[in-house]
Amino acid sequence: MLDLQRLRALHAVSVHGTVGAAAAALGYTPSAVSQQIAKLERETRTTLLEREGRGVRLTDEAQQLAAAAQELMTIVERAETDLEKRRGVPAGRLTVAAFPTAARGLMPGVLADLARRHPALDARLTEVDPHLSVDLVAKGAVDLAVVHDWDVAPLPAPAGVEQAVIGEDLCDLLVPEGHPFAGRKAVRREELGGERWICQPPGRVCHDWLLRTLRAAGHEPEVVHQADENPTLVALVAAGLGVALIPRLGRGPLPAGVVEVALDPMPVRRLYALWRTGAARRPAIAETVRTLQERWSGAAARPPR
Repeated sequence: MLDLQRLRALHAVSVHGTVGAAAAALGYTPSAVSQQIAKLERETRTTLLEREGRGVRLTDEAQQLAAAAQELMTIVERAETDLEKRRGVPAGRLTVAAFPTAARGLMPGVLADLARRHPALDARLTEVDPHLSVDLVAKGAVDLAVVHDWDVAPLPAPAGVEQAVIGEDLCDLLVPEGHPFAGRKAVRREELGGERWICQPPGRVCHDWLLRTLRAAGHEPEVVHQADENPTLVALVAAGLGVALIPRLGRGPLPAGVVEVALDPMPVRRLYALWRTGAARRPAIAETVRTLQERWSGAAARPPR
């Protein structure tokens, strides 16, 4: 008989692409995941993973097993949901994916509230970019995701995935002291031509949004510095190296040398919770969504200046 935990490990590798990423998602060590798959190979007498450069590739047989594993995990999830619903209280493990600023600015309070109110619920967080976490929810790799999209770049949810709005996060133009915009109350998007921009790397939601926003206003942005973390972007602005558009959630207080200026119209990104339709009846999902919405407040989106 095939072991479900070993199948779960193989499924995680198929979803995340590497043993290391699968281990991080499951809360195991890479060695533990490798051992689970090695045991599965012995049980099935089949080669499941092949070396490919620095990573691994699933064989055709492994792809079939991973697809079967997803079906089995769906059945198990349905059974667990029914049991949890009968008990009427949030319980069991709940894996949550959240994008970086939500993981920093929103999720600590949410997880603390859940732990205090529902000791039988084991909620676990992993930090994932929004465009990746949607797929993780759809494939059953995580139970719930906190994602965002922008007013000019909606994030589509695939079939079989439900969503609820958490709130709206505002975005400000950050400029160095002494910049011509520093003394202004507001700046129109049409005035942003010729600036040197600091933003996240290509492929990230915020980078794509910046390009779309400025091009819609008739400007081709000159991106001179790129970094993943917002504190790094703010530090580069403080050094006088350019300007940045940065959301308020998880940003923290601005350091000396950085001035916040409103953009007209104000850019807005919407935050959502996503979960699979099959898990909608699970009390843990409903309670986590409620707690996310409860925690979302003016203080969450407007850090001290």
